Amino acid sequence: MDPLFDQINVRDLLSGHDLSDPSTPLSAPDLRLLISRLESHSLHIKSKVRSYLLSHRNDFASLFSQCNDAVSKTNEVSDNLSDILSSISDRPIDVEICKLVCEIGSATKEAREKREMLGLLRIIVAICERLEGARLALSNGRLRFAAEEVKELKKALRIGDEEEGEPIVYNLLRKQWADLFDEVQDLFSKLMENAVRFEQDSRLIRVKYTLSVDKMDGIELRTVMEAMDAAGILDYSLAKAADLIIKHAITSAANYESPIAFVEDVSQGSEGISEVVLKILPSQDHNVVDVDGDSIYARVIQVIEFIFKHLCFENGSWIRSFGRLTWPRISDLIISKFLSKVVPEDASKLADFQKIIKCTSEFEISLKEMMFISASDGKDYRLSNYAENVEVHFAFRKKKEILGRARNLLLQCDFSVPQDYTPKGPLLKNDGMTKNSSKQVVDLIFSSERCLVSKASSQLMELVHQTLQDVCLSSTRVALEFYYAARDAILLYEAVIPVKIERQLDGINQVAILMHNDCLYLSREILGLTFEYRTDFPDSIKEHAVFADMAPRFHIMAEEILQRQIQIVIFNLREAIDGADGFQNTHQMQQFESAKFSIEQVVFILEKVHIIWEPLLRPSTYKRSMCLVLEFVFSRITKDILSLDDLAAEETLQSLTSVIDSNGKSEDSCHPIDDSIPSLRKIRKLAGMFFSYP
Repeated sequence: MDPLFDQINVRDLLSGHDLSDPSTPLSAPDLRLLISRLESHSLHIKSKVRSYLLSHRNDFASLFSQCNDAVSKTNEVSDNLSDILSSISDRPIDVEICKLVCEIGSATKEAREKREMLGLLRIIVAICERLEGARLALSNGRLRFAAEEVKELKKALRIGDEEEGEPIVYNLLRKQWADLFDEVQDLFSKLMENAVRFEQDSRLIRVKYTLSVDKMDGIELRTVMEAMDAAGILDYSLAKAADLIIKHAITSAANYESPIAFVEDVSQGSEGISEVVLKILPSQDHNVVDVDGDSIYARVIQVIEFIFKHLCFENGSWIRSFGRLTWPRISDLIISKFLSKVVPEDASKLADFQKIIKCTSEFEISLKEMMFISASDGKDYRLSNYAENVEVHFAFRKKKEILGRARNLLLQCDFSVPQDYTPKGPLLKNDGMTKNSSKQVVDLIFSSERCLVSKASSQLMELVHQTLQDVCLSSTRVALEFYYAARDAILLYEAVIPVKIERQLDGINQVAILMHNDCLYLSREILGLTFEYRTDFPDSIKEHAVFADMAPRFHIMAEEILQRQIQIVIFNLREAIDGADGFQNTHQMQQFESAKFSIEQVVFILEKVHIIWEPLLRPSTYKRSMCLVLEFVFSRITKDILSLDDLAAEETLQSLTSVIDSNGKSEDSCHPIDDSIPSLRKIRKLAGMFFSYP
């Protein structure tokens, strides 16, 4: 059939005509020929198609039959679908299906929950049975089994790792476990109290190998130790025994001033060792003081070996646990009772301390070999670290002594003036006062003057100078501590003295003036310290050594104290002058007496200030301070006098007329001038009061 549908070429139908020129039109004969040939070709095609259909008649019949069957089945499916849709519309089966699915899911969930609940109940019952079994084993003396059960149940109940939303029954089980754990701890504590005892009368530590408690007899100490280790409560149960051994054995062993000796006694029974005893006896060499530490360390080692052998049964884990409990306290005891007391008091003796350092290192090596202390934890080597840092401890001890001496000097200071102090004239460095034997008369650096200071400040600066001299001769670490000690000693004056004499600073007295001089003296001395010692300091200290920062605070304190004294004096003078009531009406006897008393008070205050200030203050300071006081007095009195009422105009004219008339008369007829000037008598009385006092 394919050739029938090939493209018809018009050129082939008009093969006799020249068609090379597409623009040439076809003639009528050509068109008729073309139509005729097309009709012939069409008839040929129809003939071919008919022949093909006839030859494949069966095939086409089968194809048409299949198509008919497909259409029939499609109609059948359509009818069935229509029936189903009709049935669904009449009865809501989808709702029933959903309901059925929900019921199946609910039943499945309920079954699963019941299975989970059943599993949980099995676990709870098992835990309850194990708790009860552990409690029963504890009462029957099966300590190791009970201890292991307690430890495993702790993991099963997730003790310490609780979560929110857990079943309430878990809390009840944990409560039962906690009660059981307390029972276990209490039992083991009683057993250890029975195992390790100190007998005060005999002064011995007794360790029993066979124990009995709460109607349980024949319990071996090793079994108790194994059970405590299994339960994870070895540290807790050994705490009391550790405390007993430290209190009665280690404390005595570490005291180098009261030497003792230990004697071990082992008691054998029918089945082996029944008990061991460590006796604490006075040493035969009680007059020999162990300054190197050999005997002390040997005694401590003897006690620890006793524990290692007879209580821990040479078990490394157990002795390590005992060491964690006791080593911090043991090391503190050795430091406080031995090492800190043999720290050299002089820098020249530091080299002799090397033997103690060596003995201390060997002691800790022995403890490490017994596993009493850790081989890897550097914190356990506390004694070696302390001994090797002896320079720091020496410096710290000296610093503490320096500050203690400084504080005592300041607290004992009474700010008294020495009896041999009799100054005459200004205190200058090159005058006769240099012969004064009192150390309280000091030179002021950067000044030609001298002044009297308190005994405390003089001795304080002597102490500071001694300390700074030690800085120049010491190693870097020691020198740094001494430097800070010198600074802190000076600053103690600021912290102690103002509090000590706070009440006395509110009055006019020599204490305040001496404190002023102290602060001035300290400020000048502080400025000179750097120039005096800095060049001799160790190189590393030169960068840190600063004193000038303290000088201004003492200079300011000195000025504040002086100004406070001046203000107190002025306040007292003001009150005294106020009593004169402005010197008004002094012609009246009562007012005259008041004014007179006021002037006497002013003179008394000035004389008191003069007596206290002049011998103690520097001449320049005394002059400046007295000028301020006198300026106030004169300005105030002048102001009051100028405020007095002037003479009336009529009285003044009358007086002048009387004078002129008297001048015109003979010399024999003279009248008293007081009669001519009535107010002159009042002025003379006031002037007399002022000029009658120096």
